[in-house]
Amino acid sequence: MKLDVFKIDGTKSGESVELSDKIFAIEPNDHVIYLSVKAYLANQRQGTHKTKERSEVSGGGKKPWRQKGRGTARAGTTRSPLWIGGGTIFGPKPRNYRQKLNKKVNRLARMSALSIKAKSDQIVVVEDFNFDEPKTKNFSEILSALNLSGKKTLVLTNGNQINVHKSGRNISKVFVKEAVKASTYDLLNNQVLVLQKGAIELLESTLN
Repeated sequence: MKLDVFKIDGTKSGESVELSDKIFAIEPNDHVIYLSVKAYLANQRQGTHKTKERSEVSGGGKKPWRQKGRGTARAGTTRSPLWIGGGTIFGPKPRNYRQKLNKKVNRLARMSALSIKAKSDQIVVVEDFNFDEPKTKNFSEILSALNLSGKKTLVLTNGNQINVHKSGRNISKVFVKEAVKASTYDLLNNQVLVLQKGAIELLESTLN
């Protein structure tokens, strides 16, 4: 598949890039995509949720009232789960939600995601660009020139370009990532995938 390369002013540069069929034109595997996205979302969970059970709640050492003679139900402690301020029954406890995914499965999932984006014509290739200093305005102008303003966009950069990342992080619906660090979830969770020309080479060398 061939795609035109755009300049940052929105015009065609006259160049085109050939996307590898082994990565951008395979038959997508929906199941491995599901496994990869499920593992990614699970790994984002901190698992620090915690409530106190009746043995952990402070107080309640004294019996509220005598056992018999009041005409009310028996009560041994004010920390009972039935009382306000008491413990929680079967509450959440800290746990590790991490899921491990086979490298080959993860690789296939990322290639499947890229193939879906390519078949849906949701990939835009731009020349490599960087900024001397973080400037949100400069990044917004590039998006406007490419007719991407207001669209949920993922920009994959050629390496760690900190100024590009900082320039795009305050723009709504825009995400900037290094090409080699984008997960399956990142690749799918957008309307348009913007690839710097050099990022394509990084993806192909990583996934081949």
